[in-house]
Formats: sequence, structure tokens, C-alpha cells
Amino acid sequence: MARAATAAKAPATEKAPVAKKAPARKAASDTPAVSTAGKPVGKVSQVIGAVVDVVFDGHLPAILNALEVDNNGNRLVLEVAQHLGENAVRTIAMDTTEGLVRGAVVADTGAAISVPVGDETLGRIMNVIGEPVDEAGPVVTKSRRAIHQEAPSFTEQSSEAQILVTGIKVVDLIAPYARGGKIGLFGGAGVGKTVLIQELINNVAKAHGGYSVFAGVGERTREGNDLYHEMIESGVNKDPKENNGSTAGSKCALVFGQMNEPPGARARVALSGLTVAEHFRDEGQDVLFFVDNIFRFTQAGAEMSALLGRIPSAVGYQPTLA
Repeated sequence: MARAATAAKAPATEKAPVAKKAPARKAASDTPAVSTAGKPVGKVSQVIGAVVDVVFDGHLPAILNALEVDNNGNRLVLEVAQHLGENAVRTIAMDTTEGLVRGAVVADTGAAISVPVGDETLGRIMNVIGEPVDEAGPVVTKSRRAIHQEAPSFTEQSSEAQILVTGIKVVDLIAPYARGGKIGLFGGAGVGKTVLIQELINNVAKAHGGYSVFAGVGERTREGNDLYHEMIESGVNKDPKENNGSTAGSKCALVFGQMNEPPGARARVALSGLTVAEHFRDEGQDVLFFVDNIFRFTQAGAEMSALLGRIPSAVGYQPTLA
């Protein structure tokens, strides 16, 4: 069974962020951004930055459930992080809470955050909740998948050791990559880490027909935008502007959570990217999954722990990665 190889970058890097700025926030309108029909509803009781407390009447959403609230005409997604008594929950917002007020109606979706999966995500740029940020229209897929999934059991994993041929001779000779393994790229700014990633994506796409998923965790918009256009220039992805809005034939999906976004978005965007990659893996495709960078992923988790009032261990690290 084809499996995902993960390449994670380290803190020293100064490379890579998200691609395009998120769409401008819409003005409030008469049409609600969130439907509450048939869903258990509660009300916002407290807003402290990215932390939102919600009180329900006779209902308690499960941990990791996604809640939705209309914030001035924009759909704001909250993820349940803690239970406060029998009818209240503490949540982490996936976007800015500016403008959110006490008493706002919140709907429980009854499931975890889900993102679009499938070939339609290739060539597109999405955020943590699967919304497009590339101004190329909605991402229409046949299915969606929750970002919180059980890990495959050991019996489902391949025990056969295989080398992933990258086409980069110095790598294949001196430090070959194991198929299904994990690779970390460590180095200072400007030494070529992102160039190596781009070469890996290009070679896997063209030589093996495989797919790549790039998760930009807490990175800069400018460099993510550069990565997006370099993918098009190299032929790995198709430009929707030149194909009547279609990205058919693309080989790489990009999922970004910018460094200016709340810690909840930065902590969950890696899982959103992983979910897209796992779908291709389950279809038997060869897929490379990149996280740039893994340090800011753990940093976002530490920020979430602090916001939730969890007692930090030494040097302020989060007690767990849960």
C-alpha cells in the first residue's frame, strides 16, 4: 500500500508561508452565514481573544466538535476544547473573533472540522477549514473528511523497507529517503531548504506520477505566494486563469495557516493538510506531505495551552500535543 512520506522543516528556516490574503470580510447582511436549522444551538457567553465560551441549554457538544457562528456575515468556526460544567464549553476560534458579541447564536455541527478531499483540491490553496484563498472559486469535491482521524494500526502498515527515489543524485546516494518515513530539513535561512522541497515535489510529480500536499504552518504570505506561482511555472500545477478556472492535471495541493492567524488555525492547519494527503494515500497514490515548518506547529500548540489555562511545564511548552 502506498504511504505518505513526511518532510518537516525546522525553526531556523525563514522560508514559506501562505499564498494569498484571505478574502476581505463581508459586511453584515440579512442572509445569515450560518444555518442553525435542525442543529443544537447555544449562545456566546464570553470572548477572550481566540477563546470563546458557549453555553447550551440541555446539550453538551463533544470535545473536538466544530461549532459555527455568524460573525457579522462571516462564518466563524470554533472547535470545542474543554467542557465547563454540564452545559458550557470553551472553544478555540479558527479565525479572528473581532466583532463577535455575547449572546450570538452558535450551532453545533455534531462533527469535527472537515475539509474537501479528492483530485479537485490539487492546484488549489485552502485554509484550515477547507475554504479557498486563491480567488479561483469554490473547491467542489465529491466528499469531505474530518481532520481528526485514527492512526492506521500496525497491521495495516507496510513492514517492507523501500527507498523513495527522489531523482536528486546526492540525496539518493548519501542520504536516501525511506518510503513511508519522515525526513527533517534543518538549516539556516537561504541555504536551499525550500528549493529542495520544490525539487522533490517536481520530481515526484513528473517521474512517479505522485501527488504532493504542502501545509504552510504559521508562515509568511509573500513566500507562500511565491511557492504557488513557482509550482505553476514548473508545470507541476495548472494556472486556473488560463484553463477557464480549472486546475485539472495539477499535482500539488496547498493548505495554509498564516502567522497572523489565531493559534487555533495554525495548530490545526497541519491536520487539514494531512487529511488531504491521507485521502490520496488511501486511494493507493504515492504522496509526499510537507510541513513548513514543524516548529511553528508546536509553538501554536503551546499558545493554545496557555489560552486554555493549562499549567505549562518547563520553558512554557504545552503539557501535551493533544
